[in-house]
Amino acid sequence: MKLTKTLIAASLAVISADSFAAAFQLAEHSASGLGRAYAGEAAIAEDASVIARNPALMSVFKEKQLSIAGIAVVPDVSLEGTGSSNAAVNPNALNDSSIAPSAFVPAGYFLMPINDKFAVGFGAFSNFGLATEFDENYPAGQLAGETEIVTVNMNVSGSYKINDQFSVGLGLNYIYADAKIVRNFGANPFGLPAETEATHLEGDDAGFGWNVGAMYQLDENSRFGFNYRSETDITFDGEFSSELPPTMGGTSGASLPGRVAITLPAIAEFSGSHQLDDKTGLHYSVMWTGWSSFDKLEADVEGRDQPGFSKDENFSNAMRYSIGGDYQFNKSVLLRAGIAYDESPADKNHMSISIPDTDRFWYSFGVNYTMSEQSNLDIGMSILRGKTQKFTENDNIAQQWSFESNGHAYLFGAQYNYTF
Repeated sequence: MKLTKTLIAASLAVISADSFAAAFQLAEHSASGLGRAYAGEAAIAEDASVIARNPALMSVFKEKQLSIAGIAVVPDVSLEGTGSSNAAVNPNALNDSSIAPSAFVPAGYFLMPINDKFAVGFGAFSNFGLATEFDENYPAGQLAGETEIVTVNMNVSGSYKINDQFSVGLGLNYIYADAKIVRNFGANPFGLPAETEATHLEGDDAGFGWNVGAMYQLDENSRFGFNYRSETDITFDGEFSSELPPTMGGTSGASLPGRVAITLPAIAEFSGSHQLDDKTGLHYSVMWTGWSSFDKLEADVEGRDQPGFSKDENFSNAMRYSIGGDYQFNKSVLLRAGIAYDESPADKNHMSISIPDTDRFWYSFGVNYTMSEQSNLDIGMSILRGKTQKFTENDNIAQQWSFESNGHAYLFGAQYNYTF
């Protein structure tokens, strides 16, 4: 079926092992922030990546700046199954040591002061994404197969400096989403091969959103920032197909028009940044994500009274807390470190092996190296540790499966910044 990535994402697992922020949210907007576990992002004005977290901070810059970043995500997500309530399956066949493939998250930003009051900027980055992948003959194939969502946020922003202490910013966002979801029938009492394709949805779509920011300069050593990013409605028109016979809700491989609508959540962040002395800085953030807007995923199929796919998500709003610091080691080297705690929005009664989400801790380290007056390089890494989750999940033929998941990840990032 050709539906959007967001649909897919939500559909079976909108809780991503690949994104490694809460649910399928991506925090990886810059390598400079990565080194602090993204603490203080709405208040720190180090490079052009401020476009992603608070456009009001563009007012701090006096010269044009370009930032190009890339972050490698190396998940370590394992799954152990203990069988089904009514299917004779070798439990070892349910174990998988790596259900999430590695990924690369790029980002690019350019900002330009117009005068001492106005600045404009452009950014291309991602706020949401995920990927999980199981073998096509996995016994619990109706619960997990191939799930992938990719979003690209193209953001145009402007800032206005009201006075020496207060600035505001506004951004307009075009969000492109691409998704794919495949589910196989798995172990069953009907004699069908486990690799029989039960659901196939694939497609792309786009939506629009906005964000606003504010910055308050308390004094030369302390700054506070706030940013709000709106919800974005995405509606995907595409096709639905299934290799199952019509008597089992399938299409015998034929395609039918389908439609799925979802809402990407709103995000709000408050940050503080304080220069304690000429070498040491302290930064912190509190972020809220309105995941309650994501309560159900449903695909409507033309000519059918029943949806082709339906899943209750029952997500709750979630918080992220982070604190970090930096230390000017010498004229050329700035050291960074930070820790963060991500709350999971997932309902423990609606967990899925396609979205084995959990609360997680971030432990981050980074360095900035000044190469010249115009250019510098950021390197960052984070170690993410999640809790062990035990849960059960029912498939479409009333088989109940029991699982235990462990989700960790390693992030490695680099970023080049150039001042014109």
